[in-house]
Amino acid sequence: MRSVLLVKTSSMGDVIHNLPVVSDLRRLWPKLIIDWVVEESFAEIPRLHPGVRQVIPVAIRRWRKSLGSRNTWQEMAAARRALQANCYDFVIDTQGLVKSAVLTRLADGLRCGYTRHVAREPLAALAYDCRYDIPRTAHAVERNRWLAAAACEYPPDQPLRYGLQAPTTLPEWLPGGPLAVLLTATSRDDKLWPEAHWVALSELLHARGLHCVLPAGNARERERAERLAAQMPAASVAPPSSLTELASVMQAARCVVGVDTGLTHLAAALDVPVAAIAVSTDPALTGVHGGPSALNLGGIGLIPSPDDVMQRLQAWLP
Repeated sequence: MRSVLLVKTSSMGDVIHNLPVVSDLRRLWPKLIIDWVVEESFAEIPRLHPGVRQVIPVAIRRWRKSLGSRNTWQEMAAARRALQANCYDFVIDTQGLVKSAVLTRLADGLRCGYTRHVAREPLAALAYDCRYDIPRTAHAVERNRWLAAAACEYPPDQPLRYGLQAPTTLPEWLPGGPLAVLLTATSRDDKLWPEAHWVALSELLHARGLHCVLPAGNARERERAERLAAQMPAASVAPPSSLTELASVMQAARCVVGVDTGLTHLAAALDVPVAAIAVSTDPALTGVHGGPSALNLGGIGLIPSPDDVMQRLQAWLP
């Protein structure tokens, strides 16, 4: 086997969950060429894995909003040329959506994906040459790995390794001393942890000598982060930052605490001690998935307390 194209475009957590597939393939075939199709906003993530040769960015989310634009059609044509520039041994769609299946169909190689019974969108299965029945009850990381193993015919029980290599250079705005990163924002309000809990947790972390850093993305997230930081004894809001920069910050932290959001999964992929707080999702299916330092708390209708979080983090705190 010489080359594989992976198709996993979004969202951030889903892209991170696909990284162990690269590690599995390169462990078995060290010289294997691996390319990856991904949404432009998440292209930094596969670029952090040294096993990925080329990242092919697409902008489906943005293209949908401007189909009447000449520039959009030029970008779509360029993406199609990039997909067809190589003949791959396998094209593996671990996403199972119609949009990812269309991209898979455009590429040249044996196209592999889920059966219609387990694909997230059953119509996606029509695009594949080979279809595999991977249990829907398994964690997303393992579903990706099992699909690749079935397609490329290798044992699925490889050691779990995300393989990320974040830069060691830290941004100038980062305060000195031990850090804790608090990921307070998420795309859905029902995933949020109570603000009073974040403030109480920051007080417990401060008592252990940690300064809290709160990343924030859009204006709404930044407003919330600034409101929380103003109530915390030692905290600062991170300025607008790239995913690569945030990866280096989290890699330097003593611990990360986050709600069910992509950056929390990034912390787990970096093998940083991370406590993932779920209040409306099932950690067994979409929680952080890694070594002993990847901790899941809560669940559907279960809201862990700040003391619960601190108790689970004890082994990694100063």
